[in-house]
Amino acid sequence: MADDDRRDDRRPDPDALLALADKDRRGKLTVFLGAAPGVGKTYAMLSRARRLKADGIDVVIGLVETHGRGETAALLDGLEILPRRRVAHRGRMLEEFDLDAALERRPRIVIVDELAHSNPEDSRHPKRHQDIEELISSGIDVWTALNIQHLESLADLVAQITGVTVRERVPDVVLKRADEVLLVDLAPSELIERLKEGKVYLPESANRAVDRFFRLGNLTALRELALRRTADRVDDQMVDYLKQNAIDGPWATGERLIVCVGSDPLSEKVVRVASRLASGLNAPWLVISIERADREVETPERLQRIETLFRLAEQLGAETRRIIGNDFVEEILKLARREHATQIVIGTRKRSRWQKLVSRSLPDTLAREASGLGIHIVTPDGPTVDRAGKTLIVPPSAVLRQSALTALGFVAVTTLLGKAIDVFVVLPNISLLFLLAVLGASVIGGYVAAFLAAVLSALAYNFFFIDPRHTFTIAAPHEVFALFVFLAVAIIAGGLASRIREQADVARIRATALQSLYDFSRKLASTGKGEDAIWLAVSQLQASLKRKVVLLVPRKGDLGVAAAWPPDAELDVTDMTAARWSHDKREPAGHGTGTLPNSRFEFRPLLGPHGIVGVCGIEHRRDRLDLNAERALTAILDQTAIALDRARLADETVEQAARLEGERYREALLSSISHDLRTPLATITGAVTGLRQLGERMTPENRDDLLQSIEEESGRMSRFVANLLDMTRIEAGTLKPKQDWVDVADVVQSAVERTRKYAPGRVVETGIASDLPLIRGDSVLIGQVLFNLLDNAVKYGGDEPINVYARRDGKDVLISVTDHGKGIPPEDLDRIFEKFYRRGKPDGRAPGTGLGLSIARGFVEAMGGKIHAESPALKKRGTRIVMRFPGSNEPRGDVQ
Repeated sequence: MADDDRRDDRRPDPDALLALADKDRRGKLTVFLGAAPGVGKTYAMLSRARRLKADGIDVVIGLVETHGRGETAALLDGLEILPRRRVAHRGRMLEEFDLDAALERRPRIVIVDELAHSNPEDSRHPKRHQDIEELISSGIDVWTALNIQHLESLADLVAQITGVTVRERVPDVVLKRADEVLLVDLAPSELIERLKEGKVYLPESANRAVDRFFRLGNLTALRELALRRTADRVDDQMVDYLKQNAIDGPWATGERLIVCVGSDPLSEKVVRVASRLASGLNAPWLVISIERADREVETPERLQRIETLFRLAEQLGAETRRIIGNDFVEEILKLARREHATQIVIGTRKRSRWQKLVSRSLPDTLAREASGLGIHIVTPDGPTVDRAGKTLIVPPSAVLRQSALTALGFVAVTTLLGKAIDVFVVLPNISLLFLLAVLGASVIGGYVAAFLAAVLSALAYNFFFIDPRHTFTIAAPHEVFALFVFLAVAIIAGGLASRIREQADVARIRATALQSLYDFSRKLASTGKGEDAIWLAVSQLQASLKRKVVLLVPRKGDLGVAAAWPPDAELDVTDMTAARWSHDKREPAGHGTGTLPNSRFEFRPLLGPHGIVGVCGIEHRRDRLDLNAERALTAILDQTAIALDRARLADETVEQAARLEGERYREALLSSISHDLRTPLATITGAVTGLRQLGERMTPENRDDLLQSIEEESGRMSRFVANLLDMTRIEAGTLKPKQDWVDVADVVQSAVERTRKYAPGRVVETGIASDLPLIRGDSVLIGQVLFNLLDNAVKYGGDEPINVYARRDGKDVLISVTDHGKGIPPEDLDRIFEKFYRRGKPDGRAPGTGLGLSIARGFVEAMGGKIHAESPALKKRGTRIVMRFPGSNEPRGDVQ
């Protein structure tokens, strides 16, 4: 029972299942891995392809390099070969893999040799492994070949072993994500024999290769690397299978590495060593760079080196992160505890004995403070000159010259001032003037100027103000002590002042950036339209980055430029292709990326909470974005994406409300039709059936009643259809009333007579003023409005008389229809003019279609008039509908 419970508690790893589901939607990558050229990778690929082709599998050759090997070329017979793309490169024509042709052909499996190959400059992707990634994303299986020396993490190790620097490299993550890795192995002695027989390279090339690369020791070391990396990949696949199936097995040990890097040359080696260590331990690893919070010591060159290191680490499968803090040891240990890291990898340079006595290095401090953590220290291969590190201590000559001039100027002015004071007054503490000089130099020129000013001040004070004067000799012992105290105080005070100045500069820069982002956020928050948010973002980016900016959003199934600054900025075909790639793949594209780097812009997707909302392009210039500009860019793009997503949701909400309103109207219309058409149709059908079946047996009175019912119900249906047609004309905007002179009295009398025929039992009283002027309008429409109002009064006004009045109000003419019903609640006075709104009778039924008053309002407003409802109208009950039309100066004439 306990075993069953434990078995039930085991569940597949969710992340592993998600990764498996993602692989099901993609094509599969098979890598034929070898230790060196000539081991038979391409031969093995083609042999396997021929077997699958014989079994009916759709296999095509995208690109295969035979290197003149006849045995390999013979295997191409019978296999479909895609045409290559011809590219002009440095004065000669190259035949390259045609990615678009492969995507259009869409085979089951495509063979693309030479995974580490670099594409020509005008290609969509700079590297072939990126072409293969696009094929896999499209659901096409890919076979390719790779030599172990082309892996990015092994490049420095291969160079150390063989003495040959490998230029074409593949990120380790490509091999790590491969669905299948097939090791093609050959003993080093056999490979050398094949090379000598001319089966690998031509004879003259083979001789050079044997002398340089194809040595027995080199090949043995490369073979070991290939075997180890294949074993690591197989172990990863086994762990994935165990996780996906909730099987107890040899799980990973839970190791996690933190790798500390800086802008020094050693950091690249640190990253590569950490990559190999993480691969061997099968552990995730995090690469971090720490910058001080109180000063800006990073130059654009240093920032560029850090970005290059981060890109290298990401290619090797690491996560990267920037950390801000003053105490590096505390920040590293804090992060290690938060990330549950087990090992820290850090580099260290060789230090002199003096440096070891004066200060403790960061690796030494970590080793002393870390508890329960493994510290891996990476040292340089040989004596190296850390040019990047020296800039922290010794500034460039221009900066040193400027600092020396600043210090010399302050000390010279202070010396002259001190001599002038000394002529008139003998002061024992005149050395305080030189402290002011040190402080001034530190504020203007920084720490170097403060240090130089302190030394020069000590020398000047000794030479001009300590007896014996005009010599560097000091007679009194206490003067020696005072001089050294002065020098120490000057250096400390200058250093503090310099640091305060640096902190003030950093605070000013960050405050300016923060204020700019705050203003942008405030403007963005008050913007409800997407177009306004786009223009705000473009103007803010241009002001912050000082370069061309374009913002593209999806329009009718394609990307379109929504805003650009300057407005005349245009995108060529390459730029638009990179923008579409960034939008479709949701990743950066264009200049400085792995996709279409020849574009003039770098395009970044705007990812909102509910998906991608656009793409932003930033013009490339020689001066790269510094760290503050990069942060501002990221913040602005994130806020813009949220604003655009919010605007899109608002538009969708309005559209959804409109659809819901349309659904409500449709349901009301169907309800109205089902009642107001079915009832008269049932009456007409019953009357016609009775007439046909009974015929002459019916009395004349009964036949007249049935015929009258048919006539009344037909008229009711006719009015209903007419109302629908009138409402359609109003909503479509095709209603164009006449503008004739209309006698209100004639229209009122005509509508009243029509109502009396329609409802002979109801009393309609009229009152028409004698001084009514003519009005401009359509007499037919006004008559229809009056009839609709009278029909509404008949339905809801009870049994008491209905009053129709027409009078003059200033220059306007008022026409009112008043009933004596129960009235309308105040909150519903405006709603009664909405479509399909109906009030129930005392018995609970709601007669009519709910279109009469809505049509009345449409007709009146189309003729330039106004209509409103009043309730109660008489004796705290009843309803009055009032129409107001502009009158004319023409007299009405005789009153009828």
